Amino acid sequence: MGRAQGRAGGPVSIIGATTGIDADTSRLGGEKNLKAAGERFEAVFTGMMLKSMRKTKLAETLFESKAADQFRDMWDQKVAESMAVSTPLGIGKAMTDFLMKGQGANTTETAPASAVTSGEGKNG
Repeated sequence: MGRAQGRAGGPVSIIGATTGIDADTSRLGGEKNLKAAGERFEAVFTGMMLKSMRKTKLAETLFESKAADQFRDMWDQKVAESMAVSTPLGIGKAMTDFLMKGQGANTTETAPASAVTSGEGKNG
């Protein structure tokens, strides 16, 4: 049996081949990218929370329409994005910290700290 081939003809991991999930985490490489992902995650979470809160209506409004619902959804999305930047709940930061720890473990596995700091392997 051969290896699974990706779109560009390169090998695909078993996880990606069976689940359709891309196992390549190299795009998360920078701290800047991780922080942006954490901020966006927080905005999405806050938006879902606001949407859920809107569904629990305590009283019917006087002017209920599809257009008003659509405008309210757009407004909630902007409020959620603003809240994620100015007054975050901390969920995005927790996710960012978790991913940074995971990447730290991955980099130490590929290059052990003792070999890097002790100077082993240098000619000299």
